[in-house]
Amino acid sequence: MANPNVPPGAAILLDFIGGIEAPKGYGTIYGNNQGKLTKPLTSMTLDEVIAAGPSWTKAYKSSAAGRYQFMNATLKDLKKSLGLTGKEMFSADLQDRLGFELLKRRGYDNYMVGFLTRTAFGKALAQEWASLPVLASTPGQKRQVERGQSYYAGDGLNKALTSPESVEAVLIKARDAHIVPKPQKPSSQPIPPPAKPATPTAAVLIIILAIIAAFGAAFFFLAH
Repeated sequence: MANPNVPPGAAILLDFIGGIEAPKGYGTIYGNNQGKLTKPLTSMTLDEVIAAGPSWTKAYKSSAAGRYQFMNATLKDLKKSLGLTGKEMFSADLQDRLGFELLKRRGYDNYMVGFLTRTAFGKALAQEWASLPVLASTPGQKRQVERGQSYYAGDGLNKALTSPESVEAVLIKARDAHIVPKPQKPSSQPIPPPAKPATPTAAVLIIILAIIAAFGAAFFFLAH
């Protein structure tokens, strides 16, 4: 991915997720049925993809579309929350933008700064993408699920397609990419000494002596 609107850490995560959810890329629909479409998915507008979703669910059991397998309801919500018109092309750039938005909804920013644990963020991602496993035993959508299982295990449709160790490794890599690089070593050049205070000029000294003399004369007059 080379999208300037997606930070490095998020790009690492999205590349990983996309590689699992849709190895064949941005033009994928659920079940790799994209060859049955009348035109490529990335040549459709967002509204066209949303409109086609129910028919894909009926024909292929899911409306999941694109590299990140967006569900129909998710696309509708993203369109509304991001203020999109629906006329945008369902291009790679738009899909990356939408995928990044889902990461943020699931706690990306909090994870990157340490406010959300790796296990908690992993669960949140597994709730968004069924192919990702949970990283610890937890109540799932249908039943209790164990580390390595899909959050949606038991629904008869979804299962984890990667290992929890792989998820943990990419989460660490993503956060490392987010950390600001350490500053370079200070320059070896010596720091110049502070400038010496300016020496009073002769004219200034003459004025100061005149003021002192005036005060002296005034004091002598008053004393007599």
